[in-house]
Amino acid sequence: MSTGRSDVVVAGGGVVGVAAALALARRGASVTLLEARPGLALQASGTSSGILHTGFDSTPGEVETDLILRAAALRDPVLDALGVPVLRCGAIIEPRDAAERSVVDELQRGARANGVPVVRRPDGTLEVPGESVTDPVALTLALAGAAIAAGADIRVDAPVSALRRDGDHVIVEVGDGASLRARAVINAAGLRADDVARMAGDDSFRIYPRKGEFLVFDPPGGAALDRILLPVPSPGTKGVLVFPTLDGRVAAGPTAFDQADKDDWSVRPEGEAQVRAKLAVRLPAIAQAEPVARYAGLRPAGVGCNYVIGRSAALPGLINAVAIRSTGLTAALGIAERLCALVSDAGVPLGAEEPLRPGAPPPGLLQDGPWWQRTARFEAGRAR
Repeated sequence: MSTGRSDVVVAGGGVVGVAAALALARRGASVTLLEARPGLALQASGTSSGILHTGFDSTPGEVETDLILRAAALRDPVLDALGVPVLRCGAIIEPRDAAERSVVDELQRGARANGVPVVRRPDGTLEVPGESVTDPVALTLALAGAAIAAGADIRVDAPVSALRRDGDHVIVEVGDGASLRARAVINAAGLRADDVARMAGDDSFRIYPRKGEFLVFDPPGGAALDRILLPVPSPGTKGVLVFPTLDGRVAAGPTAFDQADKDDWSVRPEGEAQVRAKLAVRLPAIAQAEPVARYAGLRPAGVGCNYVIGRSAALPGLINAVAIRSTGLTAALGIAERLCALVSDAGVPLGAEEPLRPGAPPPGLLQDGPWWQRTARFEAGRAR
């Protein structure tokens, strides 16, 4: 068995893990990222809406909110330097009655508390100019390319199979028989993060998949949607959004269906019906149209917890970044910055941040066509 050395091993090749690898490599750490699947962003990161949220509707003072707001301050220079496509279209919320207007009043107050600019129209509509849409796969791969350019080693088809302490290091065993000796390990394994933690004897959290189903349509009448249409949220969910994609389509979703199976990426008939019912109110011109695609994402939700980011009590050197739900794409750069501080606290010396340099992402499932078809194709191939 071959044994390598890294200052930090990152388990998980979604946007959070890749952003962490980049941030650490730019600060001089030797980093190895291990992704169990044959490509990056093949699970939650590659099946999101692609919306970059401002945090206007996030609860003030929560960890999630703080990291969303911090990421917003960091994001634009990174996107520009890496050439990541972004549709800066803004969003609106249109309340339909007095009860919904009251909810939007609360959202306006929360936006003010979070320092996010919004505009309230006389008819009660709330405009959020800063909301935007990106390609979440392109963003993840661009971050990965920059991480490699900064010196990180990114490996796919490399599942973590065991973790154990050895002196002041952690030994990370990999499914191919290799092992790595590291000062710190970041668990950013998404849906499988609880499995990775259990390898270290950490049973402090549990992850379940919250399914979000989407439909993608050609725009009604050929006219592209010019903004994101946000619903008035209800307790427990932000609801079904209607939003433009970078390639001129219109997408609607997600649903929020809690399930047990971490490998069921299907779109349920009930989920499609739910999305269509919301479209009948928000954009009736396509409510009964045949979609050009259907896809589902499984968000790694925590049982009774959200945004668990901290050092594990079970294994010195293990740092969890888990239960990162639908805002992971938005908050990734803020999460990565916080993880750097935790890695430093764990005894890994970090230097000043080096300039950001674009680079080529690792080989993997880089497919032609829209990002929203990527995971569907992969899952269909696995099913054959």
